[in-house]
Amino acid sequence: MRNLIIILILISFFSCNHKSESSYISFGGFTQGTTYNITYELIDSTDYQDKIEYLLAEFDTSLSTYNPLSLITKINNNETTTTDYYFREVFEKAEEVYKSTNGSFDITVAPLVNIWGFGFKNKEEITNAKIDSILEFVDFKKVDLKDSSIVKTDLRVTLDVNAIAQGYSVDVIADFLEKKGILNYLVEIGGEVKTKGFNKKGNEWRVGIDKPIDNNNIPGENLQAIVNLSNKSLATSGNYRKFYERDGIKYSHTIDPKTGYPVTHSLLSATVIANDCMTADAYATAFMVMGLEEAYKLVEKLPEIEAIFIYNDESGKFRMKYTEGMEGLVEKIK
Repeated sequence: MRNLIIILILISFFSCNHKSESSYISFGGFTQGTTYNITYELIDSTDYQDKIEYLLAEFDTSLSTYNPLSLITKINNNETTTTDYYFREVFEKAEEVYKSTNGSFDITVAPLVNIWGFGFKNKEEITNAKIDSILEFVDFKKVDLKDSSIVKTDLRVTLDVNAIAQGYSVDVIADFLEKKGILNYLVEIGGEVKTKGFNKKGNEWRVGIDKPIDNNNIPGENLQAIVNLSNKSLATSGNYRKFYERDGIKYSHTIDPKTGYPVTHSLLSATVIANDCMTADAYATAFMVMGLEEAYKLVEKLPEIEAIFIYNDESGKFRMKYTEGMEGLVEKIK
């Protein structure tokens, strides 16, 4: 996702023990240009790290725009190729969220993300005329999936699924663990999280959300809130880690696919809770494009979706607003 917000995983040592401790294993590493951390309850003393890293590498060969040999790179280069299962799952979810958000989430935004310097190509000089020319071929309606192949109405269309694929990679690993019979786990990749069951203390998993302070690059050093999470997924998108300043103006990595420009509103971060991490990831990005008011109106209409929004009020102070379903699950940090 854009610059994914790395959030702190709190393996709850803070509350009382509700069951006798069983054996859990934790490990982590690097993938997709970021880190991953996995914790799960052992049922047969098997360490699945090697198999999980193989899955993650396989995933990259499908959806990584930074891999010159990946499937999505071939599609962007208009090479004749057949899509795989990973790509089709992401494409169909992307289309669903595109329609639900009235185009605020759009994986054809790739050329805009690139020229602003936040994508898989070098930053270019920005002019209004250049933005307008690119907007001519930025629209999900210009691409379709037919008989397992991508069809473009304009060959200049390129795709960037970073705002949804990382969440999906969490789902892929979680599905792998469940097929192994593991019922208690936490999977985190680049700040995107999926949990099931409980931690080794018998409590819900606790996930910390960082305070959206510019250049807050140490996860967990400044927390805004803690979420108690079980049998749900969580993804966060924000503008405080990946941005640059030019001529006194701050340019965030969240690009509005309708205007072609970085968003400029009071919303600093959006955290979405959903059943699957791919959905949470996509909506977190869409909400950052939409801004606080529009995002909150939409999330209230979406079943099985909850959200936490952190924004600046008129005086510049951090404020937090969350949906009714988060009551009792969010702990504010003073």
